[in-house]
Amino acid sequence: MKRVFTILAITGLLLFGAAPKAIAQDAANTEQVANDAETKTFHQELKQRFIEGGPFFMGIVLVALILGLAIAIERIIYLNMATTNTKKLVGKVDDALASGGVEAAKEVCRNTKGPVASIFYQGLDRMDEGVDAAEKAVVGYGGVQMGLLEKNISWLSLFIALAPMLGFMGTVIGMISAFDSIQQAGDISPTVVAGGIKVALLTTVFGLIVAIILQIFYNYIISKVDSIVNNMEDASISLVDLLVRHKK
Repeated sequence: MKRVFTILAITGLLLFGAAPKAIAQDAANTEQVANDAETKTFHQELKQRFIEGGPFFMGIVLVALILGLAIAIERIIYLNMATTNTKKLVGKVDDALASGGVEAAKEVCRNTKGPVASIFYQGLDRMDEGVDAAEKAVVGYGGVQMGLLEKNISWLSLFIALAPMLGFMGTVIGMISAFDSIQQAGDISPTVVAGGIKVALLTTVFGLIVAIILQIFYNYIISKVDSIVNNMEDASISLVDLLVRHKK
């Protein structure tokens, strides 16, 4: 019996002596992993996740992002250049009509950039046919300018819808790959299915991120177009009023 107690005591001492060492070793390993994770920059982490997601679907999602951003930037530049101080332009046209007539007003519109000036020019150009003809020209050319403002926006909305769809397709294919691995291995172990599930989740995440980024640009562009169109309509009404007043 004493021998049994002696063996148990020695075993307990060995366990209690080894436990702090094991805990210290685990803490050191955890700290090393944390330090390795902290040393990675955001760019490196993003690059690693992109590679892990698979080149095919991640590449298509990246192409959708690049094309969508190109369209968004082009539209933003165009819309900013199309923005005009309509009140100032209406005042210049009014002064030109009072001092030099229709030709002077056309010259003012010709020297001013933007869709509102183009609409004014078309209306003034039909002034010799009457106010009604000028108003019809303003309305018709206003529709043309609205189409130019909304050019390529439908492609941007396509990429917004396409990016998460591609991500979900990658998810489905990744899950199929995971089940194929399970079937081949004959075992449902985490190491067997982890690769396919990782691809599935990463493609979905990147697709949603691309859609969110493009959606922000899309909403900004739509609000900008609406603002310009409202200014165009107000300015067109003001132009017709000016033509009626100066026709008398």
